[in-house]
Amino acid sequence: MPVTAFSVPADGAVEGALDELAEPSVPRRKEHIRHAAVADILAAAEAVFARAGFAGATMAEIAEAAGIPKANLHYYFRTKDSLYQAVLDNTLTLWLSQTDSITSDSDPATALGDYIRAKMRLTATHPDASRVFANEMLHGAPHIGDYLRNELKTLVDQKARVLEQWAQQGRMDAVDPRHLFFTIWAATQTYADFQPQVCAVLGKTRLSRAELERATDQLVKLILKGCGIKFA
Repeated sequence: MPVTAFSVPADGAVEGALDELAEPSVPRRKEHIRHAAVADILAAAEAVFARAGFAGATMAEIAEAAGIPKANLHYYFRTKDSLYQAVLDNTLTLWLSQTDSITSDSDPATALGDYIRAKMRLTATHPDASRVFANEMLHGAPHIGDYLRNELKTLVDQKARVLEQWAQQGRMDAVDPRHLFFTIWAATQTYADFQPQVCAVLGKTRLSRAELERATDQLVKLILKGCGIKFA
């Protein structure tokens, strides 16, 4: 086996290389700081928009919830519109990325089961995001109507063709795939959007992790059985 020749750098060069490995570069640190700041702002904005709605929320209130000066908030988001749009965009990105497991080569029980479980996890971790989205829908989707009619429709059409292919192959019943997605969205998001109702009926003050896990298992079984999909 041939040996590749190399030169040994001077001690100073070695130390410099080790320093670069030990500490991220200034641009990387700045990007990390920016990413963390934006994440904190989006989380605060989700909570405020969920409680007050778009019309009732103020940038001052969001800045206070994020624990930053209002000027800092405006550094990242110049207007309330742009921040609200970012919250919706982030929510859709989180939700729709979970459909990646639904492919023609996937096992239907695994793919749909994983999708339902992922949606329920997001309901638990981002309940306010779900409520902001629901409020946007109740007002006629003025900020994301074009996205729903274009990107979302295209994605759902693609995944619908996968489910239709599964049905043709006898791997599931021939159900309307688009209405199946509506059912999954409604069944998972209700645990965030209608949490007070759910808690009241269950006699709980809040939903525990164990309660959400039981609900998730129930949803997976109901939906897979309803689609004629065999599962362990």
